[in-house]
Amino acid sequence: MSVRPIVLYPDPILKTPAAAVERIDAAVTELLTDLVDTMLAGPGSVGVAAPQIGVGLKVCVVDVSKSRNGKDNNHGRLLMVNPEIVARSGAATMREGCMSVPDYTGDVERATDITVRFESPEGRQEISASGFEAVAIQHEIDHLDGYLFLDRISSLKTGLFRRKNYK
Repeated sequence: MSVRPIVLYPDPILKTPAAAVERIDAAVTELLTDLVDTMLAGPGSVGVAAPQIGVGLKVCVVDVSKSRNGKDNNHGRLLMVNPEIVARSGAATMREGCMSVPDYTGDVERATDITVRFESPEGRQEISASGFEAVAIQHEIDHLDGYLFLDRISSLKTGLFRRKNYK
């Protein structure tokens, strides 16, 4: 439908937990389409959550299939409504960026393997994800819970970096 403007930190919606979606109706389907369009328009974006476009609902999209880090291990485009991580294991630190915090990246420790349950236009789903896809899903679910990657950096002194190039 349309590319929506990205809300930038420190906008309060980014720190506010999103509300659960009661049912997937035409408005939620349109929101999912706008999220996909916005993700595809973003430089190097592999996901976007509804709060990042100013909508306080538990809706996000993830697609790492075109990323060099995720192209060999992914589920394709994930349209997630009310996602919930039900299992996690392993841990690794990876450099993360965010369209809502465009001037910085940071080293964040995340689970390397997760199981996530969510609703989609196709119905209720549960998938296991690993590697970069697992990281991207955790990052987007954090947005739905009112967290930014900045909140997950263990030391702002040694783990936060000014982005050199955002294209």
